[in-house]
Amino acid sequence: MRSNPALLACVGVLTLAWPTLAPAQAPIPLSGGGPAPVAAVDPATIQGLPSARDYRPPQGIVFKTADFISENVRLTAQWFYAPKNEGENEGRKLPTVIMAHGWGATAANYRQDAVDLARAGYLVMLFDYRGWGDSDGRVMLTSPRFVAGGAFAGGSVAGGTFTGEVRELRGYIDPWEQVEDWFNAVSYAATDPRVDAGRIGVLGSDLSGGHVIYVAAHEPRIKALVSQVTRADTRPSRPFQLDPARVIAEADAAASRIAAGQAQYPAERARAPGAQGGAQGRAQGGGLVGAPVGNRVVRWAPVEEAHDVTAPALFVLAEKEELFSNTANGQLACERVQGPRKMVMLPRITHYDIYGAERARAVTAAIDWFDRYLKPPKLEPGGAPTRVPINRKDPERGACNPPPLPPAGEEPKEGSGQGHKAPATSGRFN
Repeated sequence: MRSNPALLACVGVLTLAWPTLAPAQAPIPLSGGGPAPVAAVDPATIQGLPSARDYRPPQGIVFKTADFISENVRLTAQWFYAPKNEGENEGRKLPTVIMAHGWGATAANYRQDAVDLARAGYLVMLFDYRGWGDSDGRVMLTSPRFVAGGAFAGGSVAGGTFTGEVRELRGYIDPWEQVEDWFNAVSYAATDPRVDAGRIGVLGSDLSGGHVIYVAAHEPRIKALVSQVTRADTRPSRPFQLDPARVIAEADAAASRIAAGQAQYPAERARAPGAQGGAQGRAQGGGLVGAPVGNRVVRWAPVEEAHDVTAPALFVLAEKEELFSNTANGQLACERVQGPRKMVMLPRITHYDIYGAERARAVTAAIDWFDRYLKPPKLEPGGAPTRVPINRKDPERGACNPPPLPPAGEEPKEGSGQGHKAPATSGRFN
């Protein structure tokens, strides 16, 4: 957490015990009868949200912040929990959902999703990647090192401490670093006494929708995943990049300049280069908040790891996706995963509607999926179990090019919808 030592000491106290609250209110309906639909907007452009230490949760939600370490960088986790009655579940382990933000956004943008999941019975951990939101960033030495007395410190320093000027690296996009933050988030969550390490799910959106595929392919503790508006392949491609070879060459040149010390990391929250106007410029990040580091983004393709995903996977896509091809991202990942799978195609919406008008429907689908595969088995009055056992020999295999759900409204939307309208991916890619 970006704060002074006094605040860190306070956070240390918060991690020791969960506060108690008055009994929770009844869960808020996730669709129908709620607030008016929110306009589609890139979460990364929303400013002024309260920091983790200033955030006050709604009634009935227990909230705390805590720090964990990812590759020697301190990251901030925000925990959400909704006890139905005071003292309920004391000492019990709970199914847990870990969440992180998409391209250029922060954890603060996704607190309402975390609250909805908590009200559905989950312990939720929401975190900021290194260099974003409340988390610290990596630091780079920008001046000579000096030890006590002002002497220059070359080579190693006894005790490992010295005085120097550093620059904190913030607000850039490096998916390879971000997935390491995911792995460390899972390892940290597993240490919490309330977390059932055998029932951990992950939820990611946009760029994080690809990250959860990569993490689930390599982390056996992931038992279910939800990927929303899945950006699972950021390698330049037509028609979203007019000249993919040129984009790759420019990214390689940028990486060489950084490696040779001729250029620094991008400035905090700099706009990504390559904006060509409209969807083409934004497909590989052009014009988005958060500039890629060198060639890190043009080499990122977690869709290639989907073959190794055996955890139940839900994909929630926008029918009129305009930033990238559904076919080469979410639908292809859906085709390739090996375990239970399902795809929900939200009708007539573009990318950012999933954070606005269709947010409630998207989070409802996620809760239904986690309920199906993370909640412990229990019998309903009729005697049927509420959790579906996974049949490894014949897992649930939903279609990866389904018709969209019935529309929630009749508003016209822009976007090609290439992913939904394209032929089934099986014969084209696998």
